[in-house]
Amino acid sequence: MITDIGHAAFRAYDLDKTLAFYALLGIKPAFHLDKPEGGLMLVYLHVGGDRFIEVFPGGKETSANQPGSYMHLCLATDDLPGMVAQLRDAGVTIDHGPSVGLDHNQQAWIHDPDSNPIELMQISIESPQYKIARGTVLE
Repeated sequence: MITDIGHAAFRAYDLDKTLAFYALLGIKPAFHLDKPEGGLMLVYLHVGGDRFIEVFPGGKETSANQPGSYMHLCLATDDLPGMVAQLRDAGVTIDHGPSVGLDHNQQAWIHDPDSNPIELMQISIESPQYKIARGTVLE
């Protein structure tokens, strides 16, 4: 069973401008993840509780008439293996996973009927999201 929205993910054309925009809304960076080979992979913005926005660098230049930075919707569950089994039994294709992400959370990937990617995520007590949501300051 899905318990909440974990995050929405977007690719930013101008990362600094995007982070400044969300800061105006009171949504500030909480932590970032780097690629295993080095370099920034993404910045997590903390909305509240266990809810975040992921912002990836390297997006295309967009406009109101040409949006296009959506990457995926993350839905949280407290039983990822059970959710994956239920979906498989219903004939849903599991595109990837279950696996453990760089943030230590369990994840699996599916897509909706319009081919929009959906991440299914079970939060780990070792993850930065869990710690930030519970008031731990990361260094």
